[in-house]
Amino acid sequence: MVTVKISLNSIDKVKSFVNDLTKFDSDFDLVSGRYVIDAKSIMGIFSLDLSKPIDLNIHEEKNLDTVMKVLEPYIIQ
Repeated sequence: MVTVKISLNSIDKVKSFVNDLTKFDSDFDLVSGRYVIDAKSIMGIFSLDLSKPIDLNIHEEKNLDTVMKVLEPYIIQ
């Protein structure tokens, strides 16, 4: 598992993020405080505080490079 910090500070960013993740069969979790939600759930994402960075847990080993490239616009450096 790999964890990165992401920012989803707009509705359009959330929609494109979910669309990008649904292309993969892997599991992705968003962790904000004590809440852990499925990152492919648009309703779940909107239940989080999107004004702060969120941890994204990526449960992918084989195609990690491809996943990271797709997630580049959302990752906080």
